[in-house]
Amino acid sequence: MPPPPRGGAPPNLPMRQHPISPVTEPMQYRAIGVVRGQYVPTDAEHPTRGLIRTAEGDEIDAVVLGRLLTLMRRHLDAEQPHLWVVYPRIREQDSLHLQMVGVWEPSSLDPDAAGEGASDELPEGDDYFSIRGELIYTRPESGELVIKVRQQPRSDGSRPVPFKLQLRGEIPLEHLRHFVALNVRRRGQALTLESFEVIGPLAQRGNRGGKRRRGPEEAGPRRERRPVPAPTATTDPAQGQRPGGVRSRAISRPSR
Repeated sequence: MPPPPRGGAPPNLPMRQHPISPVTEPMQYRAIGVVRGQYVPTDAEHPTRGLIRTAEGDEIDAVVLGRLLTLMRRHLDAEQPHLWVVYPRIREQDSLHLQMVGVWEPSSLDPDAAGEGASDELPEGDDYFSIRGELIYTRPESGELVIKVRQQPRSDGSRPVPFKLQLRGEIPLEHLRHFVALNVRRRGQALTLESFEVIGPLAQRGNRGGKRRRGPEEAGPRRERRPVPAPTATTDPAQGQRPGGVRSRAISRPSR
């Protein structure tokens, strides 16, 4: 079945019947997906750090966030694979890191939802990701993409630093600096583009360097600059030595 438009729950499924919520705003940033596998902690003293081992033999670095660890201990069989809800990160090239925030298993965790039509299997299949953000790099000839994803402000009002995701796929250069919605599939340690939708251009914060270049309509005859005579130093004891000065102009750079 082809991925749903813009990622997330298909329109005919209620939110509780899908682990990825529907999009509520056209330019809603996010990076979320599902991976099926067995979670294996690094050691008993650090149960929140480990890896997800898939049926294909892939081992993906992972960390358990929030109250998921309590749910895992009380309700899940640690020896069996599960469909984990995760946030993807790329820490090194060709090295996927997953932040585990939930598990999708209505058959054992929510029997009422299972009776209403929810299934442990998703229409998009395993290893599906919905990534929405700014296309900041694309190289179609080599199949390289970079998406910048912004995060919601924290409860204390501070803003987390945006993160970047390196993907594999082709998006034309004319969509650079546009907001895009991507349907992505995990293959090994890489996230591979399956389909995309261009939502619209994003406003930029100005040119780097602080100077605005003149457009063709502004181009006119330039005034010829006259050479400024170099300052001379004098050795007159009454005046002392007059150093030659060079004026410098500060260039204001926009804060990022």
